[in-house]
Amino acid sequence: MDFNFKEEQLQFADALRRWIDKDYGFDVRKRIVHSATGVSDVAWNTLTELGMLALPVPEAQGGFDGNAVDMLVVMQELGRGLVVEPYFSTVWGARFLALAGNQHRLLEDVAKGELKLACALGEKQSRHDLADIKTIAGINGEGYRIDGTKTVVIHGGQADALIVSARSAGAQRDANGISLFVVRADTPGVTVRDYRTIDGLRAATVQFSHVAVPASALLSKLGGGCEMLDEAADYGTTLLCAEALGVMDALFAATLEYMKTRKQFGTPIGSFQAVQHRMADMYIHLEQARSMAMLAAARMSCGDIEERRRVVSAAKVRIGHAAKFIGQQSVQLHGGMGVTDELPAAHHFKRLTTIEATLGDVDHHLERFIAQRGFGQHS
Repeated sequence: MDFNFKEEQLQFADALRRWIDKDYGFDVRKRIVHSATGVSDVAWNTLTELGMLALPVPEAQGGFDGNAVDMLVVMQELGRGLVVEPYFSTVWGARFLALAGNQHRLLEDVAKGELKLACALGEKQSRHDLADIKTIAGINGEGYRIDGTKTVVIHGGQADALIVSARSAGAQRDANGISLFVVRADTPGVTVRDYRTIDGLRAATVQFSHVAVPASALLSKLGGGCEMLDEAADYGTTLLCAEALGVMDALFAATLEYMKTRKQFGTPIGSFQAVQHRMADMYIHLEQARSMAMLAAARMSCGDIEERRRVVSAAKVRIGHAAKFIGQQSVQLHGGMGVTDELPAAHHFKRLTTIEATLGDVDHHLERFIAQRGFGQHS
């Protein structure tokens, strides 16, 4: 398989990296993180002007019809720059809209940067099982009524609309009976409690109390949204793997630079063989993670659902292990400075830790990988 990036993909990455280096440095990011909203309209407009919002949107809705490999390039650069804007939540939400096939106007708004999205899928009891849903959707005239509470909704407080999973039939953990809706954040009955996460992003608890939505808000067949939820979750996981790769790239580079300049006994500590062995181990983890992130992105559009699920879960596991190893080694090699707020390395480690817990941790995806048909035949 050819894993070389196309010229257009490299141009996207180059444009994004130059903007981050010039206008989204560590100090700028800190100011944005500690602002009232936790995001920047200026940065969002720049991402729109660079075409990043239009990239995953179908051409018919004004986008570039970018695939998961195109998005890998973008997410890698955003991870490298520790960008905290609601890009991931919006393009992840746009994936639901594209799969629905009936939300053309909203997709056009996403491509133009005029609509921010967030995915309200997780609940207090569900942990990593997105099919564990207590939120209820019932028939309400010609539309539906939604009641329930969603937790840790990434950028839920900054979104104009929410992708919401609700149970319209079946028991709490049944695959059947799941419905997906798009709900405007200002709809009466929607209450958002916004807060800052440990990695400097924003998340929210979103409560739906007698929220009435029209029939056009339904993204899936009533009660038949499980497959869409599964595919979109794999897409989001693939994007997170790409972002983690960018974070690890930056953290490894920063640690390598520190090893060259930090001296003990008049000698750069990078000259010690024990330190060189650690850096070599980190590099091996990084390259293994890179291979799996690229494979997962390539398999997103393979058409084989079981293969997609296997590869995405394998990538999340391998990248989770790599993130933990590289993060812990980097912090230790930086000494006490590695955990201070003043050093980017500490924020890289926090972001990696949060990504590991988002859309399924290592244990969850290892169980999912093993549960796929044919695992015993390959072992």
